[in-house]
Amino acid sequence: MRDVLPLLNRFGFPAIQRRGLETLQVNIGLRCNQQCVHCHVSASPRRQEQMNLENVNLVLRYLAAHAGLVLDITGGAPELNPHFRYLVRGARALGCRVLDRCNLTILQEPGQEDLAEFLAESEVEVIASLPCYLSANVDRQRGAGVFAASLKGLQRLNHLGYGRKGSGLSLNLVYNPQGAALPPSQEGLERDYRRELKERYQVEFNHLYTLCNMPIGRFGGALASRGEFDDYMQLLHDAYRAANLDQVMCRSLLSVDWRGYVYDCDFNQMLDLPVHREAGAERVHLSGLLDRQLEGLPIRVRDHCYGCVAGEGSSCSGALSGESVQH
Repeated sequence: MRDVLPLLNRFGFPAIQRRGLETLQVNIGLRCNQQCVHCHVSASPRRQEQMNLENVNLVLRYLAAHAGLVLDITGGAPELNPHFRYLVRGARALGCRVLDRCNLTILQEPGQEDLAEFLAESEVEVIASLPCYLSANVDRQRGAGVFAASLKGLQRLNHLGYGRKGSGLSLNLVYNPQGAALPPSQEGLERDYRRELKERYQVEFNHLYTLCNMPIGRFGGALASRGEFDDYMQLLHDAYRAANLDQVMCRSLLSVDWRGYVYDCDFNQMLDLPVHREAGAERVHLSGLLDRQLEGLPIRVRDHCYGCVAGEGSSCSGALSGESVQH
């Protein structure tokens, strides 16, 4: 996953600093029941890396020591970690808002028959991957049969109240482009998703998030192997919008990997670029930050960061601005 790191120094990215922490994003494992072509963490059913109980308890200790944080749980398919539900229960007991980045098909996996009910009972906010409302496009990107399984998952979540007005159960969808292109306008695409999913399948949701495909991991390697990496980086650089710098997620987010090491964002985690410390850039473990703050420290940047500020911008909560740049 470091294969494209030497290619990410062509343009240089503006220096930015951390602000107060709002979100702890924890990757609790790289095992997944899918193997998507755009996956920047290169997750697959063959991956075995998973956060152990010791580090799960460390995450809960950190949340207890830093009250008011949002816990954003990701993977892989995070629900495949045997300690996923323990972590959710512990964080909810601390009063944390909990997000689950769900691929939807996991709801159909053996052993996960009651997962949707658990999420609803725990009032977990579901952020669900659905790169298109057309089956052919989804299956092309994520594998045969993924759209049908995803649709079943959405309908099941709707049945439990997710995405319904007044239920208090949030269901947000995630779109990413099919290839080396910027996402379209988030506002316009959300209208399309809402109309098509309602008319075709009676599916409802709260919001749509548009995310840029990052030139790292499996997607970055595929670009490099096809000789398209430089062109894609030029596209991201040319679409740079300085106004998006103020809202990039790394300013207020801390990313934790399955071993408990910390990074400025999930993308830096996959590139093995650990968070800065006052004395340098050595690897930092969450256990060393229980009584420390990172506000004011520089954020480690490379050219992949242009993926977060190009066009409307891209973050874990979707676009950063309402103005798109079309290419």
